[in-house]
Amino acid sequence: MNLVRRSLAVALLAGACFVPSAASAKLTALVGGRLIDGWGGPPVNHSVILIEGERIQAVGTVDSLPVPAGAEIVDCRGMSLLPGLWDCHVHTMLLGHSDYDHWDKTYPARLEQEIMPAAAHQLLNAGVTSAIDLGAPLEASINVRERIRRGEIPGPTLYVSGPFIQHAPYPGTEAFRWGVSGPDDARAKVKKLADAGVDVVKLIDQDQMTEPEIAAVVTEAHAHKLPVVAHAHRPNEIRLGLKYGVDRFEHTGLATAPEYPADIIQQIQERTAQMALGPMFWCPTIEGFFNYEDNVRNPLHIEDPAWQLDVPADIVADIKASLKHPGWLAYYQITPLRAKTSAAKFAQLQKTGLVLLIGTDSGIPMKFHNQSTWRELDIWVNKLGVDSMTALRAATYWPAVSMKVDRDYGTIQAGKYADIIAVKGDVLRYIDLLQRVDVVFKHGQRYK
Repeated sequence: MNLVRRSLAVALLAGACFVPSAASAKLTALVGGRLIDGWGGPPVNHSVILIEGERIQAVGTVDSLPVPAGAEIVDCRGMSLLPGLWDCHVHTMLLGHSDYDHWDKTYPARLEQEIMPAAAHQLLNAGVTSAIDLGAPLEASINVRERIRRGEIPGPTLYVSGPFIQHAPYPGTEAFRWGVSGPDDARAKVKKLADAGVDVVKLIDQDQMTEPEIAAVVTEAHAHKLPVVAHAHRPNEIRLGLKYGVDRFEHTGLATAPEYPADIIQQIQERTAQMALGPMFWCPTIEGFFNYEDNVRNPLHIEDPAWQLDVPADIVADIKASLKHPGWLAYYQITPLRAKTSAAKFAQLQKTGLVLLIGTDSGIPMKFHNQSTWRELDIWVNKLGVDSMTALRAATYWPAVSMKVDRDYGTIQAGKYADIIAVKGDVLRYIDLLQRVDVVFKHGQRYK
C-alpha cells in the first residue's frame, strides 16, 4: 500500500492525445479505480491492472497485487474502469452529412486518406476501441484497417465488411454496394470479399433477391468462416434472413409499425431455443429515434468541435451547411412517428432471448462518431429501462463473442489485450459519463 501511495503521489500521467509507435514492453499500472471487468459481476473497488506491452499481465486490488518498482502509474482513484467499448455498426466513410447523393459524388477520392481516418480517430477518442464498419469501398476498408493495425493512424480495431451485398446497387453507389445476379454471381462476389480479407459480410434488401441468391451468399460466407449480418428494415428481410441462417440482424426496422409480426417473433424464439447454434445477435441502432426531436430543438451538438477532429475545413463547412436546418431533413421525415413504436419493438426483441448489441449507424446524417456510442447506451438505460451492466456488456463482452474474438477482447483479465477506458465517477449510476471518456488504452498504448 505504501508503495502504491508514494507512486501515485509522483506519477500521475498527463491526458494528451497521441499516436503511438509499436508497443513497447514497459509495465504500466492502472491503480485505485473501480473496475467493471465486463463479466457482469460486482465492481471491484481499489483495483490494480498491470499492463505489459499490448496485454494485461495481472488484475487485482491495491491490497492483493503489488505494483512493481519502476512501473508507470496511472492514478485512477475516483474513476470507473471498464473494457474498451465496441460499436457494432459504424460507417467510417460517412461523417454526418445530410445529403448522400452529394456526398457519394463529391468525396470518393478522399475517403481513404482523409474521411475514414478522421472517423476512426474520433471513435477511438470516444472510448470505442473496437468497431464493425458495415459498408465502404473494399480497398479503402482493408487499407484503413491495416494502417490502424500497424499503428500508422489512431483508431479502433476495425472489423470491415467492405461493400454491401444486395440485388442491385443504387445509382452512384457501385463502389460500396455490389449487386448480384444469380447464385453463381452471389458466390463469386462473396468469395472476392473473402479473398480480400473482410471480417464480415453485409447483406441488405435481401427481400429483393431470389432465395437461391440469399442462400448462396450465406453459404459461401460461412464456408469462409465469415459471419453474415443482414438488414431488418422490412418483415420479409427478417423472414428470409432467419430462413437462411444469417448470424445477426441490423436496425429496429419496420418503420412506424407498432410491433413485429407474430410469426417473426415465433421464428426468432425457435432460433434462440437452439443452444447448439449459440446466441443469436441483433443490433437495434435505436437512439436516433428518441434523440431526433431534441437534436432539432437544440442542435448545439452540430457545433461540437470533437466531430471535426482531423476533418479538412472544407468538408467541415460542407457538413455544417447540409445541417443548417436539421428539422427539414428528408432522411428523418417519419422519425418522430417511429419513435412512438420503437420502444415496444425493442421490448419484443428483448423477450425473445436475443443478445442485443450496441451499434449506432454512426456517420449517417447528424450522427457523429464522437457522440453516437454513448448516446445509444444512454437511450438503452434511461429511455428503454435496460440496466447499466447489461447495456455495458452489450458494448464490451457480447460484441467480442459475436465476432469470435473473446479470447482476446471484451473483458479485463490477464492475457487479454489491454483495451481499457476510464471515466471520472460512477458509470453504472450515470451512464452518460461516457460522453467524456478520460482515459483510453488500446493494445496497451495510451491514446487519451
